[in-house]
Amino acid sequence: QTRSLLSVFEEDAGTLTEYTNQLLQAMQRVYGAQNEMCLATQQLSKQLLAYEKQHFALGKGDEEVISTLHYFSKVVDELNILHSELAKQLADTMVLPIIQFREKDLTEVSTLKDLFGLASNEHDVSMAKYSRLPKRKENEKHKAEVAKEVANARRKQHLSSLQYYCALNALQYRKRVAMVEPMLGYTRGQINFFKKGAEMFSRRMDSFLSSVSDMVQSIQGELDAEAEKMRISQQDLIAVNESVYTPDADVTSPAINRNLIQKAGYLNLRNKTGLVTTTWERLYFFTQGGNLMCQPRGAVAGGLIQDLDNCSVMAVDCEDRRYCFQITTPTGKAGITLQAESKKEYEEWICAINNISRQIYLTDNPEAAAIKLNQTALQAVTPITSFGKKHEVHPSSQNAKNMENDKMIPNESAGIHDSTQLIAPGTPIQFDIVLPATEFLDQNRGGRRANPFGETEDSSKEEEEDSLLQQMFVVRFLGSMAVQSDGTCEVIYEAMRQVLAARAIHNIFRMTESHLLVTSKNLRLIDPQTQVTRTSFELAAVTQFAAHQENRRLFGFVVRLSEALGEESISAYVFESNTEGEKICYAISLGKEIIEAKKDPEVLAQLMKSMPLTNDGKFVLLNDQSEEDGTVHEGEESEA
Repeated sequence: QTRSLLSVFEEDAGTLTEYTNQLLQAMQRVYGAQNEMCLATQQLSKQLLAYEKQHFALGKGDEEVISTLHYFSKVVDELNILHSELAKQLADTMVLPIIQFREKDLTEVSTLKDLFGLASNEHDVSMAKYSRLPKRKENEKHKAEVAKEVANARRKQHLSSLQYYCALNALQYRKRVAMVEPMLGYTRGQINFFKKGAEMFSRRMDSFLSSVSDMVQSIQGELDAEAEKMRISQQDLIAVNESVYTPDADVTSPAINRNLIQKAGYLNLRNKTGLVTTTWERLYFFTQGGNLMCQPRGAVAGGLIQDLDNCSVMAVDCEDRRYCFQITTPTGKAGITLQAESKKEYEEWICAINNISRQIYLTDNPEAAAIKLNQTALQAVTPITSFGKKHEVHPSSQNAKNMENDKMIPNESAGIHDSTQLIAPGTPIQFDIVLPATEFLDQNRGGRRANPFGETEDSSKEEEEDSLLQQMFVVRFLGSMAVQSDGTCEVIYEAMRQVLAARAIHNIFRMTESHLLVTSKNLRLIDPQTQVTRTSFELAAVTQFAAHQENRRLFGFVVRLSEALGEESISAYVFESNTEGEKICYAISLGKEIIEAKKDPEVLAQLMKSMPLTNDGKFVLLNDQSEEDGTVHEGEESEA
């Protein structure tokens, strides 16, 4: 019965030991969490103070938030003190008692159990030895020793069993205390924590928490109103026509604004990666003053790509891509090639760059200047020339210019002619005076390059050497047409109006760029790439020449040529130059003077004395101060 009852007590002690270990782990976890709470609140307080040191890109309303977080940081610091006190109480009143119960009581029962087992084993050994004593031949001395050994073993077993049984009985009471005492300390610690917290914060925190709650509700109200506004905006944006998202949706008749002085948007930039290979990169471009800027994705600001002042822009065919255009520098060097995504963007970019290149963004009212610059296309429906009106309003200014430039605009009539008397209605306009340079190369590939107009490069060089005047200008051909009269400069102004109007109406932006060489014998258009003379006009055949009075980069001249059967043809040619058109007219006028002066050696000598000459005896048109305005010496291009 004792052994059976002992097994029940031992099973109970084993279960208690296992449960105590699990309970201790749970209490240690609570204590660890409380310690972590102390460290966390300390870190939280530091982080709240660090908000003020952050450099937010958008800092609206931060002052109020910063002051609120400063106050919360003080509150958290005070709470951290309370959490530290609670952690200490939990360690002393919850964790320590359960550890003492496990180390003292449960360990004592386990030790006494081992001692009781050893005493029982010794008793069993001594009884086995006593039982093996012989029956016939007895040794009294040996028998007394064995009997004494048995008695000692029984006494030792009895003593250890009594101690073991008493410990098992006491354990049943101690376990009750051990289970309740830690929870009592835990509860008292928590109650003390909350009491101190209530005493510390209940009075002074009520008004603060109320103001913070009001602030949060106000911000939430603003958020709800903004969210509703954004939801309505999203619905309106989603409800638009699908054509808004489709590139080049209205390719037939897009609404084009030709008066832009600034433009922005995505374009494809052509980059050369080898001799014949190219890549296209989609980048964001925008104009800023007279500069074309580019901002790659991820960049914080844009960089300069091209200075647009006095540049030219023209449509180009590039790698079988649509809507490509090229920007050319004032010196005639090909610049960058870009591609727009739609016809509207393509034409607006070209118009905007054209407007910017004329530096109208520097005027007091750039928008009005752009509208005035592009009104030529709108005036195509009226038979009265805009240039004739200009003469009528400002006759004195034109006369002053004629007196200043001497014979720059000869045979000019002061009267206003009817446009039908100058140019026959329905006269066709030619927009490309010669073949491009690439076609010259294709036609003459494989042999000596021949000039299609019957001139050779050698003869051209000889003429250059013999000429007293050589002046090079970068020009772009706009158009030419047959005219009925060359008796007045009005025919040039009317030709300019009709050519520009036709280009604007038919969306023609392509222009052939050439070098115009003015000599004392002729006017020659030279291909800038191959140096082949595209066409030549005898200076004696040029009967009229004039510059546009508003757009100074526009100029034109009239040529009278003899045809077969004794007939004559009169044609007007219109150009755009990188320099002022009046300077080109001045060069033509000087060439004509040289032609007249060659008839009389004395007059030629006087003319040469009155004009500055180069080292080789040729005329210099402008002095050093005017070189900044775009005129260069012999063999060089004019600088815009």
